Amino acid sequence: MTWDMEDEDGWNHDRYIVPDIVLRQCQGLFYMVKRVESQRHDLKIRSIYYMLIYRSTHFYHEEEIKMKITLKDGSVKEYAEAKSVYDIASDISAGLARVACAGEVNGEIVDLRTVVDQDCELNIVTASDPEGLRVIRHTASHVLAQAVKRVFPNAKIAIGPAIDDGFYYDFEAEPFSRDDLDKLEAEMKKIIKEGHELKRFTLPREEAIAFMKEKDEPFKVELIEDLPEGEEISFYDQGEFVDLCAGPHLMSTKGIKAFKLTSSSMAYWRGDSEKARLQRIYGTAYNKKEELKAHLEKMEDAKRRDHNKLGREMELFTTVDVIGQGLPLFPPKGTKMIMKLQRWIEDLEDKEWGYVRTRTPLMAKSDLYKISGHWDHYKDGMFVLGDEEKDKEVFALRPMTCPFQYYVYKNTQKSYRDLPYRMSETSTLFRSEDSGEMHGLTRVRQFTITEAHNVIRPDQAEEELKNCLDLAYYVLTTLGLQDDVTYRLSKWDPANKAKYLGDDNYWNSTQDALRAVLHEKNVPFVEADGEAAFYGPKIDIQAKNVYGKEDTMITIQLDCAIAENFDLYYIDQNGEKKRPYIIHRTSMGCYERTLAWLIEKYAGKFPTWLCPEQVRVLPISEKYADYANEVCKELKKNDIDATVDNRSEKIGFKIREARLDKLPYMLVVGQQEEADGTVSVRSRYAGNEGTKPLAEFIDAICKEIRTKEIRKELPEEEKAR
Repeated sequence: MTWDMEDEDGWNHDRYIVPDIVLRQCQGLFYMVKRVESQRHDLKIRSIYYMLIYRSTHFYHEEEIKMKITLKDGSVKEYAEAKSVYDIASDISAGLARVACAGEVNGEIVDLRTVVDQDCELNIVTASDPEGLRVIRHTASHVLAQAVKRVFPNAKIAIGPAIDDGFYYDFEAEPFSRDDLDKLEAEMKKIIKEGHELKRFTLPREEAIAFMKEKDEPFKVELIEDLPEGEEISFYDQGEFVDLCAGPHLMSTKGIKAFKLTSSSMAYWRGDSEKARLQRIYGTAYNKKEELKAHLEKMEDAKRRDHNKLGREMELFTTVDVIGQGLPLFPPKGTKMIMKLQRWIEDLEDKEWGYVRTRTPLMAKSDLYKISGHWDHYKDGMFVLGDEEKDKEVFALRPMTCPFQYYVYKNTQKSYRDLPYRMSETSTLFRSEDSGEMHGLTRVRQFTITEAHNVIRPDQAEEELKNCLDLAYYVLTTLGLQDDVTYRLSKWDPANKAKYLGDDNYWNSTQDALRAVLHEKNVPFVEADGEAAFYGPKIDIQAKNVYGKEDTMITIQLDCAIAENFDLYYIDQNGEKKRPYIIHRTSMGCYERTLAWLIEKYAGKFPTWLCPEQVRVLPISEKYADYANEVCKELKKNDIDATVDNRSEKIGFKIREARLDKLPYMLVVGQQEEADGTVSVRSRYAGNEGTKPLAEFIDAICKEIRTKEIRKELPEEEKAR
């Protein structure tokens, strides 16, 4: 179809061919203008005319257009005019168009409404693709916002992205109850059934701001105002609801097949505790009800495993408001577990991996942190004691151990023969975490870490990095966590060089060194800009909690710069002073975070060697209490953590309680066991394991503890009764 245009100023346009997609877009624009006028928005005809020109994507001259679209299977489609991704999908097959969620043009995910006007590679993305599922979830977040505006008209909308397992949307509103979420779910179902088409349109910057101001959506106004000049400002219209969004989205709300609102919580606008407190609603969406059901079952399991809930129920840790957020208390059971981990790691490092142990202060003068660079780069994350403007000396609680251990190194002169010099410490550290970031044991303000600093010659860097990686893997394997981690090369951000020490050559060379080690050890990894320490790149070993949130568990950092600040040196074979390199590393990481990880991994059913209570002796009546106590005494003599349940309860009750406490072993004793010097063994792993001589049981469990065996638990139906 052709269309001649001439504006009121006499500007003559060429004669244009208007593709079908443009006509549909123009129709959508006129619809929008009509609606806006009905809302008494002051838009003059001239501004509408130029908006039309701005929005209508591309007009094409009458010469024939030939486009070659290469599809995923290698086949090629040719078109004489520009087409939207959706139109191309429809041309391939009506069935494909029905299930299409987005397009992938030359490797970039785009909206189905995107117009393709040149040769390209095109893949139609469906719900079976991760990217397609994200589009479904993103659209679901808009449906949620529309439902909230219907049910709670005074709520203000903020942002609503898709996330790994679903979506969320933030609102300025009163807190949402579970009943509120149920009402919103019902309203979302109505909106989906209404089948609103999602129509994309753009507005110039000032008109976009005016549009959102008229709707009284201050958060959207702020987002538009913060966009760079020249940035395209797009909106999606669905029924009576319009949202600022870059997309992509489904063509219609009917494309959402299965969803659930899961929870709500408080969140700060843009993650800043100084800004508005918002209410965040979380949800998830899938293409099939079966997939949603499986996910919800997984989430229920996650709730059961959540260390913040289970750890408290098992009396492993607690927190108290009057003490402070992020300052956990460890009752005897939790303390026992941390002690076992600490003793193991310290013995492992000192006896098998060549470390020496240090003990350094919990605080230092600001002078120390100024030398290290932490005062300039990390001061906001430190607990500072004193006022720099008033006090002669200002101290700070240590957020890391490295500057302290450097002075241990400097205490005596070192030669090249003394290196590597590996200093390890069980370090209690303090970091001023934002209150909104803290959760259970995974992010706290005081924590204890297996920290070490290896001072090495430059020629030792490769081998020492490999050793650090091997030690970390050994620790993970012993704990049964080796398959639950991913590896990340954390690099500097070259666009923000002021945050870091060193120049481009320094960072490229150190990053290359870590990358080479990962390749040589055949470790799969991803790379992440902006995640390095200010003094050097890192290998970060990452793990996710039961809800999918990722944290760093173990880190290995290469530092070739800081030795200069502290005048660290060694004497080489020629008698000359040389600067060493430093590897900052942990072997297990933070004890608190590791304990949280173990609770969730094992759902509280820890390997025997880690259990705070490994054996409970259960006399079948009070008559056999003395024998039960003798058995317990013998167990303790062999370093087995054992207790006796001497309550005047029936043996069945005692056994059930021991099972609920997730104990590895129960030893039932009565007349026959006392007479024979035996114990009746029941375990979490195999159920009834029969009657055994006490000495035989002790030998078996001591071996299990010594080797740190992770004994597998049989299914309930296979356990002997």
